Amino acid sequence: MLEYFLIVFVIALALAPLSHFLPSKRQRKVASMREYAAVHGLFVEFRALPDVGGMQLATGISSGQAIYYGRRLPNKRAGQIDSGTWIHSAEGWRSLGRRLPVPSPLLALSKDISVASVDQFSCGIYWTESSGEGAVEQIRQVLEGWSEQLIR
Repeated sequence: MLEYFLIVFVIALALAPLSHFLPSKRQRKVASMREYAAVHGLFVEFRALPDVGGMQLATGISSGQAIYYGRRLPNKRAGQIDSGTWIHSAEGWRSLGRRLPVPSPLLALSKDISVASVDQFSCGIYWTESSGEGAVEQIRQVLEGWSEQLIR
């Protein structure tokens, strides 16, 4: 009996380091959200947050890298797209830099979205991935509506 216990103990000891390679619950959740986004037409990447001048954003992010969920804009469109950045502070959405009106689709976003931006290639949001697939679906709908507005 003691031999069996020793064998099981040695096997468990040998397999213990392998458990570090298993994804955590948070890692599985993030991977699931990113896969959902990719399957539904969005792209996900790390980007440096636009300079917000030391402002405290609604989500608590102040600088550094954040996750960008974006929707690519087609090359064929009616006109030039003005680049812009909007931040979500405690007071609500406002443009950063030159004064631009807040795109109406952004008003439907939840509070955990930090920054939204648009350029010639994409429109998207920066966030902390603190919610689940429901939030990704909301982001997808907002970005789809925003991109439709931009290409008209």
